[in-house]
Amino acid sequence: MLPTQEQALVWARQRLEAGESPTLDCEIILTHILDCSRASLFAWPEKPLSEAHWQAFQQAIERREQGEPVAYIIGEQGFWNLTLKTNPSTLIPRPETELLVELVQSMQWPPATRLLDLGTGTGAIALALAGEHPDWQVVGVDYNADAVHLAVHNAQLNRITNATFEQGFWAQNVQTGWHCVVSNPPYIDPYDRHLQQGDVRFEPLSALVSEDAGLADIKIITKQAWQLLYKGGWLLLEHGFDQGQVVRDILLASGFKQVQTELDYGQRERVTLGQKP
Repeated sequence: MLPTQEQALVWARQRLEAGESPTLDCEIILTHILDCSRASLFAWPEKPLSEAHWQAFQQAIERREQGEPVAYIIGEQGFWNLTLKTNPSTLIPRPETELLVELVQSMQWPPATRLLDLGTGTGAIALALAGEHPDWQVVGVDYNADAVHLAVHNAQLNRITNATFEQGFWAQNVQTGWHCVVSNPPYIDPYDRHLQQGDVRFEPLSALVSEDAGLADIKIITKQAWQLLYKGGWLLLEHGFDQGQVVRDILLASGFKQVQTELDYGQRERVTLGQKP
C-alpha cells in the first residue's frame, strides 16, 4: 500500500533525524518531486503518493541520508529572488552571499554600471545584480567550463539578458574599465577539517580551497581588481568569518581606501570592500 504525503514525510524524517534540518529537507524534496508548494503538503496530508513519486522520494531521501546536498538532489537552489539550477560542478549558492548583493545594492553607482563577478559559479551574484539593474553590463567569469554553461543556462531560465559569462582564470584575459568587481572566491585552507563534514564533501574542492591558508586567490583577485577598476571603483570580497583582518590588510597594502568589513546575518565578518582612489 502506498503511503500518504504525511506518512512519507514521517518516514523520511526518521531516516534523516541525525541531520541538521530533517523536516525542511524532507519537505523541500517532496515538493520538488510532486511539483507542488509546501502549503499543499499540509492542505492534503492524506493524499497518497503514486508509485513513481514514492520510488523517487525514497531514492532522494537515501541520497540525502548519505550527506548529498539537497540542492544537488533536486537540481536547484533559491538565491535572492531567483531560482538557480545547480550541479556538482559549482558551489551551492548560500544565504550568506546575499550580503554581498545587498551591499552592492546599497551603494551609489553611475548609469550603465559595469560589474565583473569573478568565480561566478552558478551565476548567482551576477544574475541577482543584473536582474535588479537591467541597465547595467554584468560579466561573470569562471575557470570551470561546466560552470560557465550552467550560469548561461540560469540567465536564460531567469530571463536576464544583461549578464554574460566567460571562461577564464579569474580576470587574466578581462579588459579594464569596471565600476565594481565582486567575488566569492575559494577561501578555505586546504587542511581545514571542516572539508570532511557536511555538504562541502560533495562540492568541488576547486570552488572551496585556496593555498596560503585560504588567501592565495583573494590576493590574486585584489591585485587584478586594482588594474581593472576605474578610479573610484569598488572591490567586494566574500571570505571566511575569521579572515576579516587579514583581508583588510591585503586591500590596504594594495592601495584601496575606505576599507571595511561587513557582518553576515550570524554577526560574523563576511564581506570586505575597498575603493580605488
